[in-house]
Amino acid sequence: MLNIADPDSALRWWRLPIDGIGLCRMEFTVMEHVKAHPMALAHPEKISDPEVRKEIMELTRHYATPAEYMVETLARGLGTIAAMAFPKTVIVRMSDFKTNEYASLLGGADFEPEEENPMIGFRGASRYYSPRYQDGFALECKAIKYIREVLGLTNVIVMIPFCRTLSEADKVLEVMAENGLKRADDFQVYVMCEIPSNVILAKEFSERFDGFSIGSNDLTQLTLGIDRDNENLAELYDERNEAVLTLIRSVIATAKQCGKKVGICGQAPSDHPGFAELLSDAGIDSVSLNPDSVLPVRQRLAAYEAKYGHGSKVGNKVLERLADIEKNIESAVKKVVFHPKDTLIDMEKTIEKAVGYVVHTHAQ
Repeated sequence: MLNIADPDSALRWWRLPIDGIGLCRMEFTVMEHVKAHPMALAHPEKISDPEVRKEIMELTRHYATPAEYMVETLARGLGTIAAMAFPKTVIVRMSDFKTNEYASLLGGADFEPEEENPMIGFRGASRYYSPRYQDGFALECKAIKYIREVLGLTNVIVMIPFCRTLSEADKVLEVMAENGLKRADDFQVYVMCEIPSNVILAKEFSERFDGFSIGSNDLTQLTLGIDRDNENLAELYDERNEAVLTLIRSVIATAKQCGKKVGICGQAPSDHPGFAELLSDAGIDSVSLNPDSVLPVRQRLAAYEAKYGHGSKVGNKVLERLADIEKNIESAVKKVVFHPKDTLIDMEKTIEKAVGYVVHTHAQ
């Protein structure tokens, strides 16, 4: 499957051999096409700056109300992506901007609190039932309803990001139902698995949602206690850490036991050779990739599964060996930077050894 950011990308990548869209990020369509904060469009009367209010009125002048502009513009943008893959599944993640990102939208300053760490702040599911954003989320729900009922793109299902607790899941599903999006046989709702609580309580979450999509980026930072935007900790941030892999294997196993679909839409399969093979070993249903990774990973995974079968245990060893090779090369490069004369020959030997191992492994 494919990770996609905005409607313009759909027009660029529609020829890729994919089985659907595993992650369609709603917030990028809001940013690039809607351009204004959803709450500013739901309540333009609450905008304090008259110039900003004037800009919003100009932006939405062809619609009966700013809210109608939001619904139709968002629906047509996301609909372009859904049409690209129709009738294959398109998983639309409801908006997941952080407060500082929302505040940068037109009219956003009046509706967002200032937070010291927006990464683990007022984001995802916690916004959807909060009075601070509930009316904006209602417009998101109406846009999804428009896509499915007016545009006829029933291949769209939705996904809830950063859902911390079971009670939060219940509140979000209730708000969605109030806005015409009720879980049913023909309308599925997935949840992002990106918080350790999603893994620990995977059985209970599976009673509320139709499937999981593993967000390896946030799951890694919250498992290891690392701010992934902190460059001082960058070398510690690694989705291949055994603690992270243990959680990923665990949620895949639980999802399968509960009869729920489980995929991954994080960066790891795109960034790390061998990671997709490990997921295949664990029995994952789908892997969603960045556009530039679709062809190489799909070919590699097909060859791997043809040889070893889906659910074998070889991929973990491959990932460990490739990770070791990567670390050896990084270490060699650092030595050359600081001791170029003494270690250039050692680096050459290290790279030759690594390349020789990869070639030999592929030959086998």
